[in-house]
Amino acid sequence: MAKDSSKVWTVFSLVAAVGAAALAKKAADATWQVTTGKKPPENPADPDVEIGEAVAWAVVSGVLVGLARMLAQRRAASYYARSTGHLPPELRKDGE
Repeated sequence: MAKDSSKVWTVFSLVAAVGAAALAKKAADATWQVTTGKKPPENPADPDVEIGEAVAWAVVSGVLVGLARMLAQRRAASYYARSTGHLPPELRKDGE
C-alpha cells in the first residue's frame, strides 16, 4: 500500500506543481506587462536583452513560480492527508 500511496502522491504533487507554475507564469507575464508597459523578455539569456531587465525578470518570475509551486504542493499535501488520514510518504517524519 505504501508504494501505491507514494505513486499517487508523486502524480498528485506533480500535477499541482505544474498547474501552479503555469498560472504563476501567466501572472508574472501580466504583472510585468502592467508594470513596465512591455512584454517580458522571451529569453533573458539573449545578449540583446539588457542585463538589468534580464535580472529583474528572472527574480520576478522565479519568485512567483517558486511560491506558487510551494503553495500548491502544500495544499495538495493537506488534501492528501485529509483524504488518507496521513501525510504523503515523502513528507512523513521519522517514526510516523
